Amino acid sequence: MEPGETREPQEPREPGPGAETAAAPLWEEAKTFYDNLAPKKKPKSPKPQNAVTIAVSSRALFRMDEEQRIYTEQGVEEYVRYQLEHENEPFSPGPAFPFVKALEAVNRRLRELYPDSEDVFDIVLMTNNHAQVGVRLINSINHYDLFIERFCMTGGNSPICYLKAYHTNLYLSADAEKVREAIDEGIAAATIFSPSRDVAVSQSQLRVAFDGDAVLFSDESERIVKAHGLDRFFEHEKAHENKPLAQGPLKGFLEALGRLQKKFYSKGLRLECPIRTYLVTARSAASSGARALKTLRSWGLETDEALFLAGAPKGPLLEKIRPHIFFDDQMFHVAGAQEMGTVAAHVPYGVAQTPRRTAAAKQAPSAQ
Repeated sequence: MEPGETREPQEPREPGPGAETAAAPLWEEAKTFYDNLAPKKKPKSPKPQNAVTIAVSSRALFRMDEEQRIYTEQGVEEYVRYQLEHENEPFSPGPAFPFVKALEAVNRRLRELYPDSEDVFDIVLMTNNHAQVGVRLINSINHYDLFIERFCMTGGNSPICYLKAYHTNLYLSADAEKVREAIDEGIAAATIFSPSRDVAVSQSQLRVAFDGDAVLFSDESERIVKAHGLDRFFEHEKAHENKPLAQGPLKGFLEALGRLQKKFYSKGLRLECPIRTYLVTARSAASSGARALKTLRSWGLETDEALFLAGAPKGPLLEKIRPHIFFDDQMFHVAGAQEMGTVAAHVPYGVAQTPRRTAAAKQAPSAQ
């Protein structure tokens, strides 16, 4: 068209055959492109009463050895100053870190299958740190892309009183005295320890191993061994084979794991379930194993695997299982697990703990 010319208005044309069909894929492609540019929306935190709540201390989730040394040797003011000066430096992962990552992997699977359900793991950071330290903790959590929305920072006071308010199913801490306080309050709790060496664990399946007596079960049988010896214990277990043992401090946590497992089973995913549980006990199968299994059955519970070691060391078996965490009431079993690269947690419950309580009470306080 030459300059100065005008074009007569034309009637709009009808789109040719197939035009809409051709445009649709282009629109969907563009929408997908812009959706991928948008920040990913994190899932909504569940109500505490609907979830399986796992409370972890800051020293359980992250390595804070240098910070703890400053706290112990130089006091709280220097500790807070150091944390503020280093708040943009993320902490290194601590002993509970792989466990927490495995919990989040299970949550992703659960949300795929049950998008509207709040019956998932809810992780709470429970620490007696001061609020000023919270920025470094938040930065570290964001650095590792952890989904931890609930914090409880008590500014030097014990966080134990808040555990029931959060409907806590399990409390993990590096502070043995705080764990004992939680156990005394009827809350499942354990002192977590770093392994002596790093061992790769599953990225797709949460694996939790439990001792039996004084962990899942009461310490009834251990009291008999301590008072009367093994022969009497075997006689007692045989005579009471059909009488369920009383529950121990972590029975409720196994129950919660079993409830989540059944959500996968109901979808036909028993063999692909991302939660696997183990009973690893010093009991002998022939002489005292039946009562343990019948007790679990009476509770409507089960473990995926049951290993009766008849007094043999647990460390080598745990090295093969590679659990994210192993719970035991005996420190020598905890130490044996650590040596083989297992994250182990001590449950301070039952008759085996009595001699240690007085000495432990004299320990200096710690920053969690």
